[in-house]
Amino acid sequence: MAASRSTASRLGLLRSIAHATRSAARPGSAGLPTRLAALPRMWSAVRTGQYTGTSTGVLVGLVAAAAYLLSPVDLMPEGVLGLFGLGDDAFVLAWLASTLVNSTEDFLGWERATGGASAGPATARSTSRGAQDVLVGDVVR
Repeated sequence: MAASRSTASRLGLLRSIAHATRSAARPGSAGLPTRLAALPRMWSAVRTGQYTGTSTGVLVGLVAAAAYLLSPVDLMPEGVLGLFGLGDDAFVLAWLASTLVNSTEDFLGWERATGGASAGPATARSTSRGAQDVLVGDVVR
């Protein structure tokens, strides 16, 4: 039973990596500098409640994963365990890369749809354009 859960989690991770790779490699997709530059805006939008596509916990996890990879402290040291010691680093790196790409892809799409509204909490107000009502301040315009 534990083996099937482990296999399922590995398959889920591989699917997530494949999706992130396809998203990042798509023509016209944002590059790594654009994605990294979006992180402070995403953090701000999540903290103010404007953007609900991810959580503060996921953002903290991204920072923790990057710190773990850069840190000399390792749960499974390569010097002792050899190739098996790279397993935890590979898992963390795969999670970090796929989460970074997927989260920023969604956030950048949200910014495009809302016009980059990150000045303050979104307030929905309705304006009338003839027979058409438009909701301003949310995704729908």
